[in-house]
Amino acid sequence: MALLVHLKTVSELRGRGDRIAKVTFRGQSFYSRVLENCEDVADFDEMFRWPVASTIDRNEMLEIQVFNYSKVFSNKLIGTFRMVLQKVVEENHVEVTDTLIDDNNAVIKTSLCVVVRYQGTDGTVGSWDDGDFLGDESLQEEEKDSQETDGLLPGSRPSSRPPGEKSFRRAGRSVFSAMKLGKNRSHKEEPQRPDEPAVLEMEDLDHLAIRLADGLDPDSVSLASVTALTTNVSNKRSKPDIKMEPSAGRPMDYQVSITVIEARQLVGLNMDPVVCVEVGDDKKYTSMKESTNCPYYNEYFVFDFHVSPDVMFDKIIKLSVIHSKNLLRSGTLVGSFKMDVGTVYSQPEHQFHHKWAILSDPDDISSGLKGYVKCDVAVVGKGDNIKTPHKANETDEDDIEGNLLLPEGVPPERQWARFYVKIYRAEGLPRMNTSLMANVKKAFIGENKDLVDPYVQVFFAGQKGKTSVQKSSYEPLWNEQVVFTDLFPPLCKRMKVQIRDSDKVNDVAIGTHFIDLRKISNDGDKGFLPTLGPAWVNMYGSTRNYTLLDEHQDLNEGLGEGVSFRARLLLGLAVEILDTSNPELTSSTEVQVEQATPVSESCAGKMEEFFLFGAFLEASMIDRRNGDKPITFEVTIGNYGNEVDGLARPQRPRPRKEPGDEEEVDLIQNSSDDEASDGGDLASVSSTPPMRPQVTDRNYFHLPYLERKPCIYIKSWWPDQRRRLYNANIMDHIADKLEEGLNDVQEMIKTEKSYPERRLRGVLEELSCGCCRFLSLAEKDHGHSSRTRLDRERLKSCLRELESMGQQARTLRAQVKRHTVRDKLRLCQNFLQKLRFLSDEPQHSIPDVFIWMMSNNKRVAYARVPSKDLLFSIVEEETGKDCAKVKTLFLKLPGKRGFGSAGWTVQAKLELYMWLGLSKQRKDFLCGLPCGFEEVKAVQGLGLHTFPPVSLVYAKKQVFQLRAHMYQARSLFAADSSGLSDPFARVFFINQSQCTEVLNETLCPTWDQMLVFDNLELYGEAQELRDDPPIIVIEIYDQDTMGKADFMGRTFAKPLVKMADEEYCPPRFPPQLEYYQIYRGNATAGDLLAAFELLQIGPAGKADLPPINGPVDVDRGPIMPVPVGIRPVLSKYRVEVLFWGLRDLKRVNLAQVDRPRVDIECAGKGVQSSLIHNYKKNPNFNTLVKWFEVDLPENELLHPPLNIRVVDCRAFGRYTLVGSHAVSSLRRFIYRPPDRSAPSWNTTVRLLRRCRVLCHGGPSSHSTGEVVVNMEPEVPIKKLETMVKLDATSDAVVKVDVAEEEKEKEKKKKKGTAEEPDEEEPDESMLDWWSKYFASIDTMKEQLRQQEPSGIDLEEKDEVDSTEGLKGPVKGKERARAAKDEKKKKTQSSGSGQGSEAPEKKKPKIDELKVYPKELESEFDNFEDWLHTFNLLRGKTGDDEDGSTEEERIVGRFKGSLCVYKVPLPEDVSREAGYDPTYGMFQGIPSNDPISVLVRVYVVRATDLHPADINGKADPYIAIRLGKTDIRDKENYISKQLNPVFGKSFDIEASFPMESMLTVAVYDWDLVGTDDLIGETKIDLENRFYSKHRATCGIAQTYSTHGYNIWRDPMKPSQILTRLCKDGKVDGPHFGPPGRVKVANRVFTGPSEIEDENGQRKPTEEHVALSALRHWEDIPRVGCRLVPEHVETRPLLNPDKPGIEQGRLELWVDMFPMDMPAPGTPLDISPRKPKKYELRVIIWNTDEVVLEDDDFFTGEKSSDIFVRGWLKGQQEDKQDTDVHYHSLTGEGNFNWRYLFPFDYLAAEEKIVISKKESMFSWDETEYKIPARLTLQIWDADHFSADDFLGAIELDLNRFPRGAKTAKQCTMDMATGELDVPLVSIFKQKRVKGWWPVLARNENDEFELTGKVEAELHLLTAEEAEKNPVGLARNEPDPLEKPNRPDTAFVWFLNPLKSIKYLICTRYKWLIIKIVLALLGLLMLGLFLYSLPGYMVKKLLGA
Repeated sequence: MALLVHLKTVSELRGRGDRIAKVTFRGQSFYSRVLENCEDVADFDEMFRWPVASTIDRNEMLEIQVFNYSKVFSNKLIGTFRMVLQKVVEENHVEVTDTLIDDNNAVIKTSLCVVVRYQGTDGTVGSWDDGDFLGDESLQEEEKDSQETDGLLPGSRPSSRPPGEKSFRRAGRSVFSAMKLGKNRSHKEEPQRPDEPAVLEMEDLDHLAIRLADGLDPDSVSLASVTALTTNVSNKRSKPDIKMEPSAGRPMDYQVSITVIEARQLVGLNMDPVVCVEVGDDKKYTSMKESTNCPYYNEYFVFDFHVSPDVMFDKIIKLSVIHSKNLLRSGTLVGSFKMDVGTVYSQPEHQFHHKWAILSDPDDISSGLKGYVKCDVAVVGKGDNIKTPHKANETDEDDIEGNLLLPEGVPPERQWARFYVKIYRAEGLPRMNTSLMANVKKAFIGENKDLVDPYVQVFFAGQKGKTSVQKSSYEPLWNEQVVFTDLFPPLCKRMKVQIRDSDKVNDVAIGTHFIDLRKISNDGDKGFLPTLGPAWVNMYGSTRNYTLLDEHQDLNEGLGEGVSFRARLLLGLAVEILDTSNPELTSSTEVQVEQATPVSESCAGKMEEFFLFGAFLEASMIDRRNGDKPITFEVTIGNYGNEVDGLARPQRPRPRKEPGDEEEVDLIQNSSDDEASDGGDLASVSSTPPMRPQVTDRNYFHLPYLERKPCIYIKSWWPDQRRRLYNANIMDHIADKLEEGLNDVQEMIKTEKSYPERRLRGVLEELSCGCCRFLSLAEKDHGHSSRTRLDRERLKSCLRELESMGQQARTLRAQVKRHTVRDKLRLCQNFLQKLRFLSDEPQHSIPDVFIWMMSNNKRVAYARVPSKDLLFSIVEEETGKDCAKVKTLFLKLPGKRGFGSAGWTVQAKLELYMWLGLSKQRKDFLCGLPCGFEEVKAVQGLGLHTFPPVSLVYAKKQVFQLRAHMYQARSLFAADSSGLSDPFARVFFINQSQCTEVLNETLCPTWDQMLVFDNLELYGEAQELRDDPPIIVIEIYDQDTMGKADFMGRTFAKPLVKMADEEYCPPRFPPQLEYYQIYRGNATAGDLLAAFELLQIGPAGKADLPPINGPVDVDRGPIMPVPVGIRPVLSKYRVEVLFWGLRDLKRVNLAQVDRPRVDIECAGKGVQSSLIHNYKKNPNFNTLVKWFEVDLPENELLHPPLNIRVVDCRAFGRYTLVGSHAVSSLRRFIYRPPDRSAPSWNTTVRLLRRCRVLCHGGPSSHSTGEVVVNMEPEVPIKKLETMVKLDATSDAVVKVDVAEEEKEKEKKKKKGTAEEPDEEEPDESMLDWWSKYFASIDTMKEQLRQQEPSGIDLEEKDEVDSTEGLKGPVKGKERARAAKDEKKKKTQSSGSGQGSEAPEKKKPKIDELKVYPKELESEFDNFEDWLHTFNLLRGKTGDDEDGSTEEERIVGRFKGSLCVYKVPLPEDVSREAGYDPTYGMFQGIPSNDPISVLVRVYVVRATDLHPADINGKADPYIAIRLGKTDIRDKENYISKQLNPVFGKSFDIEASFPMESMLTVAVYDWDLVGTDDLIGETKIDLENRFYSKHRATCGIAQTYSTHGYNIWRDPMKPSQILTRLCKDGKVDGPHFGPPGRVKVANRVFTGPSEIEDENGQRKPTEEHVALSALRHWEDIPRVGCRLVPEHVETRPLLNPDKPGIEQGRLELWVDMFPMDMPAPGTPLDISPRKPKKYELRVIIWNTDEVVLEDDDFFTGEKSSDIFVRGWLKGQQEDKQDTDVHYHSLTGEGNFNWRYLFPFDYLAAEEKIVISKKESMFSWDETEYKIPARLTLQIWDADHFSADDFLGAIELDLNRFPRGAKTAKQCTMDMATGELDVPLVSIFKQKRVKGWWPVLARNENDEFELTGKVEAELHLLTAEEAEKNPVGLARNEPDPLEKPNRPDTAFVWFLNPLKSIKYLICTRYKWLIIKIVLALLGLLMLGLFLYSLPGYMVKKLLGA
């Protein structure tokens, strides 16, 4: 469907001028070309076309605007024409002539004439008139097409095509034009939107821009990028892929490092936990901690791997906590956590730092969480540098919930879920083991069964499940589901599904497919759970030729790119979130396999017949090893076309036509049905006829196809799921366009072309249009029956994503400014990644197409083309990018053979045309071929016109001449052992090749040679060749005297074509030199500077061609140089070279270098240094500066490289090359004379002033024009003001002047604070260097924290506010954080009020130093401010597989510098005072005579060392080497520590330059054998010593003469300042009134007094001098940052494990020249000794303890209570009270005292323990553990183990204050739910109260199991000695006995007493009642007994 608008004329225009028209429909605008100088009629006569996806609505509008065009100002609107398309929709063809209206909607005279046509989809819109497809109109259109393209290209007039050319544009289409009937026409024939030429010059751009962009500024101009290839000019060729080698599958080095810090809240009673760390199959365990639920480990584990990335990232990291594991029993699992390595690697910095992993129990999913483990996890590949956050004292109270070990965006509450992987069936399995065995079987059994027993195995999250085995089946049917149970969202990204063949010996994989869960789910608000299918997935692997041993078996396991189709599997995946409270749930996570409900045949889509056509237009560059045998090419799609076991037709019955499909039965459909009924006459032709190759040159052959091009065609049947591929294609198109645009912008920035921001705006505009287009096209994706849930959900999420992307692109476009281009470019890169991610379709449909080259029936090399790239659609955007295009394919070797250098050589280069689509759409399958061919059919006779051709014969051929202008190459690959190469270039075009000459021993050859290829015959039509010339391949080789040349790299180019009828004149010709990136495998290997032109030889022969003028180079033989006009314009430059010295030269051929010399060469000219006579004695040169003059190109980007070569002069005039270095870009050495008109510092002043206004909202300047930099007014050393504090942390304050009134406030505040005692104020005598260090680390962390969110610079802040959507979430956080910082600053500055300290813990005022988390040189760009270091290389460049790095090729270093400038220089440079002509541009450099220096190295500590011993620890010590000095501090090794604190300083005397490379190494001490190197770091002291940044001794923050912050430098600040001013020829320093100093035009202020040890104040100038030094970078002209007092963190590297950090070392180096006053004693930085303390704990009472025991006789509940406590660990020092027997109420009385002596480090808040690890340990190991007191209540049992009742842990630094009474003591105090005031025993010293004791019940919830009343009293060891107390209730100071009730005595010790107690207390009344009752009964008995006697007596009267 398309809307065509033909704008004919605009008439009755006023005046004379340039006119342009803009036609808009549905928001998409096209511009016409500019008509220059037209009067009243503008004859545009142009055609515009909009392909439309949805039918045009009758209310839509078309708008045409006509402008007066202006090159400078914006275009002026003449008038507008608007038209409703109702009539067009009804009649499909309308011609209108109408007047225009102006801005005010008034009609004006000007009128326009336009024709509008509309093509519907299926002939619904009216009917075509014959002219539409037979007559001339279409020809005119086509002619117009070419005219438009020409009109764009400068220098060609629209009517430049001779009249005779019309006819043959249709030659290849004659058959089809009769079949156009009701169907729409192919989009290829309508006029294309014109494409631009490959290379545009800046001048043409502005003309062009007007057509393409908004008339305002040329904003969406597409600039060709540097390699003209990357811009796809053509309509008929697609881009070749430049990178060759398969990167997947090659093994690499990886290191996984995991630190297990601690665990918390482990579920279980009184456990002994061990953490097991597993990565893949490797397991390591921590030590066991006893009887604790929150063990502290701090143990570090390292796992090394050498595997391919795919395997690595699928490995599972599993942390599990095991309870009571020992040698005999494996222990019980408490809980585990797992995540794959890929998740960690995809984190920022590839790591999680200090995060809490949530443990869950895999065997019981209803049980909830089982605790947390805090750990660091990092994954490092070779060459990744990890920035580890600084390890310092971790005191921050851990917010567990906020720091969970989960990637961004995963919710903390993960739920259990079931993953159902449904395996339905498979088809197309290869015929396995069709080998000897099979034939033997067949002979015996006599039947031929399917010889494969397939089953499917699924791996996920470290578990695997497999289906049943289907015996002997090539089309197995399973209908089973494998069920995994895991937490959702899972932290494992991929699921691996593998079809395997069951075999008695060993099972082999048939094919593997990975399901990436991120692609089949979406975690957004409107997201969806992972879902897939039922859909077919295709599996690829090794080739299907059957041998016993398959060399490519790895490919079937999913390693590397599959080289052939293996099988397809119908599978589905669903996820169900479980409701764990449901009792019926099986609670285990074992993998289950169940039956699944079968799905219908058609669930994956209706089977359709697809047609694949291919035409081989060229086969060249065939490797010479295959040159002697006949070659054929085989094309397969799935198993169709495969020679071995290809399919002719699906075994399943082909779908019969439903009655509804009748309309589609047109000519083609009928004919293909006839074929079907004829028994399939249309057999597939899948391979080309064999042909013998011919020689191209000595490396390559080609197939002589000439005019006869072989074709292949294959019919295949697949489920029709084209919609999936269409959507992916649309997104790919958008992404390709975006990528191309972004490459352009980067190229423009790199080559400094003007207006990159305009190009970026254009790119964003294209992106937003593309997104809109996707929305309109994808919306109409109506429901098929076969759409899966994933299809629907993916479509929704793609629509959402692209809609928001379109909006963001629009907002971004508005924000692109000149200075924000780079930032915005980064944001656009994110768009690109997202698009690529979205376009990757997880549910496959049609398998990929493989093209195999067969030599003598052996498969040699292959190429693989994704089927979606070839898929045809009637909507242009949905068509694959290579469909109906000529694609250049480079065939490569399969599998492992393609690794390394073998994979870089091209096996063959094909020019291949391909088309894939439904058979019924096949009528246009030839439409994209170069025109001018005849078809040759296979069968003559029946239904001739429907058969595809077996070959094409081209009748027309054009003759061309190619001129390749090979100018130079740079930064090539070193292919020889000398470290140089002998390069030559070989240029291939079609079937010819030529070489440049060989230039010996260089990496930067300037060939300056023109290669001429004559009589090139190209087939096809001339005009098409002009736009789509074939590509040129350029390969660079290294010539070897022996053997064949080595391949060094390859690049592609497109020539600029000139037809015979064009002029050879600007702007297109002559072509410009361009850089082409050279690739070697996937790596870049240099650049080629060249130009290529392809000139058509017309009827007059070569006479018409531009003459090849210019002399043939006499010296070089018959070599033609690059002609003038193409070669760069040169001008004279002078190159000055500073020769300083040579360092670290290695031996050459075993001989030492003794008399070296340096040769400098650039563009054929050069200079030699003076000779060093004795390298050992003095490796410096005695003549420092030399120069030479050379002609260099004006354009700096074309400057040739400069070569530095070092030779050793041996006896008898022999020279040997030591090493060389190529400076590829001279730009950084080019000197540009300063612009004198505006002195540079003036602007700085202005800037400073502006900055001050910004910061303080008001100007404050001094009348004299001086800039005042203000430090604190008087600073008493003790009370440092906040202002300075800020100053230490932030650079902003420096340039800020505190306004006067603020100073007043400050003073008042001072008075205020002085009166109140500040408890935080540190005591001077208490502070040491470590206080300073830890305070600095806190500051550094705070700064890093602030840097994280503020990635946006000031200017953008306001912008971002306008684009809420863009960074919504980030901004919220940022604001919150900013608010927090504000608050902090306020609280810090408002120190006056008492209340102000409450919200914010006020930091004590300590002087700080600067802690750099990296090396010092990376902060001060390598100290190369004037002295540069050039590494000299020798030996071949290593390729990845040999693992040799650049490091190993370095044979020494040359120190010196360069200065390049145009001559002559402006006069005033040489007139400056003190200009010494011998030094040229290098004025004021120090002398390079040897100098003696005292080097003082301070080593603070090491972190994260790589374990060196079997026990996973190391015994590190320091070793230092400098020159001949070698210090090994072996006796002070630190036992079993990976984070040792060394705290040592070493003094070494050295003399530069002989000894300038300092090596600081950490070794591992071993009792037996040699010590192992853990890692080392090298520091170049010489560059530091001579640097202007003054890196000899860091400048402290404040000056003091005593105390912990004593000034280290022998020179005082004022002396340093004076020296700097003198050296830099700066006016000053002038010390004015006290507290002021003036340097140049800057005034610095600061305190003017200093306090000595005795508190006396003295006046001093040092403070202000220091203030000037700390702001030295503000001084005009000479200013630069001076190195502050610092500690640097250096990575330790080990040569055996190149590129992977082995730990880090913190240190700093001071250097003092020996001829200066000697420095003082070194600072004492020895590690702090822990302080000895004694903690006295008195257990007074317990209450409400749960009663555990039942009484033996009475069943009464009671408990025998005792309390256990410990501080360091249960084994070391647990102490128990006595037992309070038989407590019936839970009350216990103890009055029992524990004594815990311990060593404590206050700075780190850790207790230090030294103990032997085991009885076999040689020495004690030091452990640091948190200070936590554990109290437990137990129930004592005599015969069985004691029962644990409950516990509480008190962190002595912050624990809840105890309750006053037992009643007030609640459970919430311990769980942290109540805000209880926290106290620290180190501050309070004495605390008494009640604390709750908790345990977990059956449901894992805490319950209160008792309360304990205790008193804690902390004393230092001295106090404890003076005031001793006894343990338990002993002397001295005994506690009284508790008053326990007597029941406590056990009944068998005193049975009567206890019976008395028992009976008396309980049964007293009962007993009394029983006694009375008994008495009553007795009386009654007696009464009854005596009654008869009395009666008788009475009666008888006796």
